[in-house]
Amino acid sequence: MRSLIGPIVFAAVLVAAGCRDSKPATPPVTNAAPAPALHSAPAPAAEPVETADTAITVSGPIIVEHQVEMTAQRDGVVQKIFFDAPARVRAGTLLANLDDRQISANLAAARAKCRSIAADVKNWESEAEVLQADYVRAQRLWDLGLTSEEQLQHAKYKAESDQWDIKRVTETLNTAQEEQHSLELELEKTKIIAPFGGLIARRYVREGQNVLKGDRLFWVTAEAPLLMRFTLPERLFGQVRRGQAVEVSSANAPGQKHSGRVKEIGPVVDPSSGTFEVLVELMDDRGDLRPGMTANVRLATRR
Repeated sequence: MRSLIGPIVFAAVLVAAGCRDSKPATPPVTNAAPAPALHSAPAPAAEPVETADTAITVSGPIIVEHQVEMTAQRDGVVQKIFFDAPARVRAGTLLANLDDRQISANLAAARAKCRSIAADVKNWESEAEVLQADYVRAQRLWDLGLTSEEQLQHAKYKAESDQWDIKRVTETLNTAQEEQHSLELELEKTKIIAPFGGLIARRYVREGQNVLKGDRLFWVTAEAPLLMRFTLPERLFGQVRRGQAVEVSSANAPGQKHSGRVKEIGPVVDPSSGTFEVLVELMDDRGDLRPGMTANVRLATRR
């Protein structure tokens, strides 16, 4: 009996220890979210939003289509100035006049010469009629046998010679008329006339001043329509369209914004600079904008 007590007590101790180890453990409390399943589908990525148009801003001077510095077309002395800056004039208005007395006298002589030569032409034509009548009479006498062949040939050649004299004098008259026309053009050059309606922006000469051919006399500029010409890089070619609306502003006219449109687009790209030209026209009231001022143009380009 004593030999069996030991193994029985040892077996009982092992059974008790196994029961304590098999007792479930209490899970710890936590606020962490449960881990996702290993085979769950990934969330879709957000696509980038791309706008249809992008705006660019370019700067440049405001210009007008009609703007010119008038220069003297011949040498002379300024005889009279009729308008000064900043007068507004119409097309064809006489602005100033150069001394034209010598040209007027030469023109009068040329006209008299033309009248004289024209009278000579009339005289030769009358004589030709007489010679032609003599030739017809000689032809009839020859048919009747009342004159010699030499007399008939003489009348014929004399009538033909007179026709050549008429042509010679007629060409002389044409030359005189062209000289008269040349003097008329020179006389017109003494009159400084506004080529278009606009504003006299500047006067460069004074009365009594001797000017040479090519010297500046007046600066005449139109006031409307206002334009802006600038260049864009070739990568934007085809992204700006004709008639497209633009916004025009200037730092010299703060708080004012004007609407415009694309009037012209250069048909080619300049290979030396890689740019093309764009012409914008101001559509509404110009406000404080004036030709020569620097302005900004904001326009959208299609992507």
